[in-house]
Amino acid sequence: MDREISKTFLLRQKRKRIIRAVAICVAAVIVIVLAITLMRTGVKASDLRLSTAERGTIETSVSATGRVAPAFEEIINSPITTKIVEVYSKAGDSVAEGTPLLRLDLQSAETEVNKMNDEGRMKRLDYEKLKLNNSTYLTNLEMQIRVKEMSVNRLATEVLNEQRLDSLGSGTGDKVREARLAYETSRLELEQLRKQFVNERSVRQADEKMKELELSIFDRNLAETMRTFEDAKIKSPRRATLTYINDHIGHQINQGERVAVIADLSHFKINGEIADTYGERVAIGAPAVVRIGKESLRGTISNVTPLSNNGVIAFTIELEQDDYPRLRSGLKTDVYVMCDVHDDVIRIANGPYYRGPGIYDLFVRTSDSDVEKRKVKLGDSNYEFVEVLEGVKPGEEVVTADMSEYRDKNRLKLR
Repeated sequence: MDREISKTFLLRQKRKRIIRAVAICVAAVIVIVLAITLMRTGVKASDLRLSTAERGTIETSVSATGRVAPAFEEIINSPITTKIVEVYSKAGDSVAEGTPLLRLDLQSAETEVNKMNDEGRMKRLDYEKLKLNNSTYLTNLEMQIRVKEMSVNRLATEVLNEQRLDSLGSGTGDKVREARLAYETSRLELEQLRKQFVNERSVRQADEKMKELELSIFDRNLAETMRTFEDAKIKSPRRATLTYINDHIGHQINQGERVAVIADLSHFKINGEIADTYGERVAIGAPAVVRIGKESLRGTISNVTPLSNNGVIAFTIELEQDDYPRLRSGLKTDVYVMCDVHDDVIRIANGPYYRGPGIYDLFVRTSDSDVEKRKVKLGDSNYEFVEVLEGVKPGEEVVTADMSEYRDKNRLKLR
């Protein structure tokens, strides 16, 4: 005979079923949460570069590229067309001023110099001869004038004598007129000789000046030829390092062809290039920072090319420490041209994420184990910091590493 189930037992069974259902639900929620947590993309905290936003000053700059070059470099060209006879030095040698670098075939040049020297001596002899002839001719004219002056004085005396005789009745009027005519004729001849002397002296002085000018031009040409001849004796113009030399003995070289290059490899400068869109920010005297690895060198822009070439403007930086040990000719560097100063701004460290002012999707740390994507407005920058205009507060940590592979994620878990 069946017994009636007590209400207490039924209530207990019902309570067990409810507890079991609640436990199953809680377990399901926990499993789902764990699954979501496990499915969320994670990243190693050690792989991230975090920068704490802070207030400070930013000396804004624009980026450029640079290449280390010797502070001094001189190309030595052949002044004549000839061939190489002998080489005395090799690339890499340290040379003093006046050190012979190589010998060229100068036989033709030497012959030309000797020929011009002979021609110069002939021109000077011709000039001396001209001066002597002119002096002799003018001296003869002066003597003729003095003789003619004596003749005029004598005729003037005869005119006076004839006039006196005529007044005494011993002479005639015809003799007086004849004496006066002879006097006037001689006086005119004297005046003609004097004018001839003045004109001849001017003409002959002009001839001498023309000869002097010809000699002066010839002397300058001779000096230029001598200088070219001396330059053809290829020597180092100063103490430096020989970085290149044409060492092909017997090789034919043309006038103006490079035969050697010397440079000062103990002091350097930076040859920079920047997009012409930033051309107005690059000016002579502007400060600049050169980055070599993690080290920075300061300098000043000393020269700016006025024209744009293929969209870039070239400029030169003189370094404050131009003998820095890590400087090597040809080494590529990052260059930052300093433009303006912004005081009391929020700033974060510069990094590969920054490509200019604008709005960025950056990951900001929200807890010890999470970072979330946030819209952040950035302004100007320099080689160290970027100005934050909106989206980040002082004290927050921002990921400054390249996070492009997580562009489709809004939150990341730190492992």
